[in-house]
Amino acid sequence: MATKLFVGSLAYSVTDDQLQEFFASVGTVQSAKVIVDRDSSRSKGFGFVEMSTEEEAQKAVSELNGKELEGRAVTVSEARPQEDRPRGGGGGFGGGGGGGGYNRDNRSNNRY
Repeated sequence: MATKLFVGSLAYSVTDDQLQEFFASVGTVQSAKVIVDRDSSRSKGFGFVEMSTEEEAQKAVSELNGKELEGRAVTVSEARPQEDRPRGGGGGFGGGGGGGGYNRDNRSNNRY
C-alpha cells in the first residue's frame, strides 16, 4: 500500500518531476504533485508524494526532512487525511454599509 507524504517549504520553482527525482533516491515514487493555485497557476510552496511502501515512506521522512531542494530546506512528514470542509459558496452578506452621517461632498445639499 502506498503511503502519502506531505512536503513543505518548497521553492516556488520546483516542478512535479523535480519532486519525483528528489524522492526517487530513497525508493519507488508512485506519484509526486506540487500543489498550485488554481487562479494564478503558481506553486503554493507545498506538495504530496506517494511512496510505494511504508518502509520507503519512513526512510524518506528520516533522510529527506531538512534536506535542501532548489536552495530551500524542505519539510517531509506523513500526510494527514484531508479534513472535510463545508461545500458551497458561503455567500451571505457580511456586515457592511452604514449609511447616514455627514457627507462633506454633498454639504451644500444638506443646508436647512
